[in-house]
Amino acid sequence: MISIRKAKANPLALVGRVIVYVAVIVGAFAFALPFLWMVRTSVMSPAQVSRFPPEWIPEAWYWSNWARPFEVLDVGRYFRNTIVITVITLQGTLLSNLPVAYGFARLRFRGRQVLFVILLSTMMLPSHVTLIPTYVLFSKLGWVDSYKPLTVPSFFGNAFFIFLLRQFFMTIPRELDDAAKIDGCGIFGIFWRIGLPLSKPALGIVTVMSFTSTWNDFFGPLIYLWQTKKFPIAVGLWSFMQRLTVERGPLMAATIVAVIPVLMLFFVAQRHFIQGIVITGVKG
Repeated sequence: MISIRKAKANPLALVGRVIVYVAVIVGAFAFALPFLWMVRTSVMSPAQVSRFPPEWIPEAWYWSNWARPFEVLDVGRYFRNTIVITVITLQGTLLSNLPVAYGFARLRFRGRQVLFVILLSTMMLPSHVTLIPTYVLFSKLGWVDSYKPLTVPSFFGNAFFIFLLRQFFMTIPRELDDAAKIDGCGIFGIFWRIGLPLSKPALGIVTVMSFTSTWNDFFGPLIYLWQTKKFPIAVGLWSFMQRLTVERGPLMAATIVAVIPVLMLFFVAQRHFIQGIVITGVKG
């Protein structure tokens, strides 16, 4: 109420607020437009999809497009494969990045800054540069055509996630550590009883980002997996597109089904996601 009264008292502030709201609405519509177009295409026949000028509301709704992907492909198997890869990757991401980030943020040891700079420097290497040696390594280990190349690396840390979690741990007051030490807690006890419970916002953003990147990963499974029965949903959609190059309606329906878990996770964890982004940039 106070802000509204101030805006009424100051016409320029009211105009500025209206401009901001209009810009937000236009931006939200622009970002939602591709998804709305995908939903609209999923209930259209091939003739309606290719009609020009395009129509937003179809004159006839073809709900059979949603059943077509399940008839042509084993979508259930693709979803199970994706869930297995994603769950294992999430476990590895949290188990490996949390203690490393906590150590860089809270422990004092010689060479800490140098090691942290070396860790951050690995982010400058594009994945395409290390693709061939990494593939040769996994091939020598006999891991090709298995889920190991897609899941095992997550247990060895990620430079970006370590940096993100470190930034959050540095915002926790050190007085809490001192109080815990007085009560007899060691390093692990402080991490378990103080650092971990307070890191929920940062864990939320790491979980959402890791889940999204793993769920939507196309390049990795395409390189390392050969058998169709092992494909995740992203590669499964690609194989579906190869079979049905003309039927855009079923393809869009299958894409929406693949996107739903990511949207659900974001809406459930968006509070922690936004809070984590804000907090992790407070202190360097």
